[in-house]
This record gives sequence, structure tokens and C-alpha cells, in this order.
Amino acid sequence: MEIFTELTEMGHERVLLCSNKDVGLKAIIAVHSTVCGPGLGGLRMYPFKSFDDAMRDVLRLSRGMTYKAAAAGLNLGGGKAVILGDPKKDKSEALFRAFGRFVESLGGLYITAEDVGTDMDDMETILTESRWVTGVSPSHGGSGDPSPVTAFGVLQGMKAAAKWQFGDASLAERSVAIQGLGSVGYHLASYLKKEGATVLGSDIDEERVEKARYELGVKIVPGDEILEVDCDILAPCALGASINQASIPKLRCRVVAGAANNQLDNEDQDGHALHEKGILYAPDFVINAGGLINVYNELGGSYNRERALRMTRSIYLNLMRVFEISKDEGVPTYEAADQVAEERIENIKKLGVRNWGRMIDGRNC
Repeated sequence: MEIFTELTEMGHERVLLCSNKDVGLKAIIAVHSTVCGPGLGGLRMYPFKSFDDAMRDVLRLSRGMTYKAAAAGLNLGGGKAVILGDPKKDKSEALFRAFGRFVESLGGLYITAEDVGTDMDDMETILTESRWVTGVSPSHGGSGDPSPVTAFGVLQGMKAAAKWQFGDASLAERSVAIQGLGSVGYHLASYLKKEGATVLGSDIDEERVEKARYELGVKIVPGDEILEVDCDILAPCALGASINQASIPKLRCRVVAGAANNQLDNEDQDGHALHEKGILYAPDFVINAGGLINVYNELGGSYNRERALRMTRSIYLNLMRVFEISKDEGVPTYEAADQVAEERIENIKKLGVRNWGRMIDGRNC
């Protein structure tokens, strides 16, 4: 019964356990909220140590997607899915097609997309079994890889944070340390180099390290030192919980602004610790909304990259609003961001009417 208590406390509407022993599928789909629209969120494939770890991850991430969509002003709710498995060894067409059937069975309550451990090819395999897929190639009417737009959004957020903390939105000659040089981290490093910033980076994957070093001129820092380097801005772009009670005392930055989800290990404790230390935190679900904005633009039936980038630029203003609330009310920025998202959700809830079909161009829910 503990799981029902947790679902009630976190506000989830539905959790679906997906199993197909013939293809080795063990997955969880979590729909947190459909108040503002269908729950959209990526499919993560990861070798979780336990079912409890997987459940904890999908519940937390799906709730984060609700807040991300609400804060970005999108007509979407929050959802997320995880497949328990090693993406380097366990992927197969049959596995993703079986997962796609579970997605289709929800009738549009959940729309999937790529995430850690999955890619555009996996989404196109799911597409053979379900309509409720984003992040597919342009040949299928999609937008392709969303990571460049996610990185572009983080760049806008960094400029807002720089304006607030340093008095100037320019990132020229600012030093930025990127933890994680995967798809988003690499594109972010590329944008930052063009802005004239000094970029430091780390990753556990040696191929990514060498690519960033030789193609972009990123100064590589050992992974166990990246959180402690002296820099203006720290950008967590790997897995979450890197900002915690062990790492915060060692931080030598003035801003934390990155692409990773759930950067704070303990939101309340770590959010207050950063606030008290004078480190400006750009709440993750606000600054990393570019990828969600990008795939949201697929739902209208005619994806346009310029429109997606234009909408993503709004992250700058969204974060400035968060910083202003934080200052005016004397609360940490994560509380201010929650307030922005919750206010919109409550206002939509009062309407009591949802017309998803109009929003998603005839995909009848």
C-alpha cells in the first residue's frame, strides 16, 4: 500500500506497469497530471538497480514534466516512462514495439519522446505501434533530435541568470563548467563557444570527451572535479541529484544553470542551501524546457524549427519572472518556480474543460 500513499502525496493520476516476458520488456509509464493537456515526457532506458529505483525515478520525473509544461505555458500535462534495461545490450525492435502497444492503450493520456538511453530510431519503432510519439525524423513529420533546441533554451536561461547575477546577459569571457558532454551538453558547449565563453567540461564517456576537446576546444576536467572548479556558471547536464549536501559546500560558482532533470538531490534542503550561499539556481524544469517546447511543436501537424526556437527564447523571460518572485518574496528560486507552475495549473483546473483534440490537431483522445 506504500505506493498508493506515494501516488497520493505526489498527485499522480495513473501508473501503468508494462511487462512482456517474450521480448524482455519491463517498463513503467507514469502520468502525473492531465489538467493542462495530455502527459508528455521522454522514455528513459536505464539499468536500474531495483524496481524501487525505477519507480522513484519515473514518479519524480513525470511530476517534473507537469511543472515544466506549466511553467513554459504549454497545453500539456506531465508524463514519463522508463524501461528497465541496458540500452547498449537490451534494445530490440520487438521490445520497443511491445512498449508502443502499451502507449497506444492509454489513448493519448501519455505521449512519449526520447530521453536518456533512447533515440530517434527507437521513437520511430514505437511509431509503428502507436500514434502517441514525438521526436521522430522530419520524414515522419517530426522534428528529429530535440537536443539542439534543449541546449538553445539552456543558453537563454544562462543569459537570464547572468543578467540577474552579474548585471550583463552577455556570456562573452564568462567561464562555464559543463557536467556531461552528451547530446545536450555538446550542443550547449558549441553555443557557448560561439558566445565567446570559456568552456570546461567532463563526461564519463571517453569518446564524448575527445569529441568535445578536439572539435570544440573544451578544456577537459576530471569528472570528480567538475563540480569544484572555479567558474562563473556550473551547468549540470548529466543525470540528476548532483547538487546535494556533499557537493554544495565545494561549489565555486555563482550560478547553477544546466540541462539535467532533478539537479537538486533534496529540493527543499538543497534549494535553501544554494539560496543561503548566494548561488543563483536556475530551476531545472524552467531552463531545460526547450526540448519539450520543440516536440510540442510537432503536435500541431506542421513542425517549424523557427517557431520552436522563437518559443524557446521565452525561457529567458520565464526565468527572469522566477528570479523576481524569489527576490520579492525572499524565497529560494525553486520555490518561486513551483509557484509559477502551480498557479497556472490551478487556474486551468478552475475552467473544468479540456479540449485536447483541438490542441493536437485531430489526434482524438
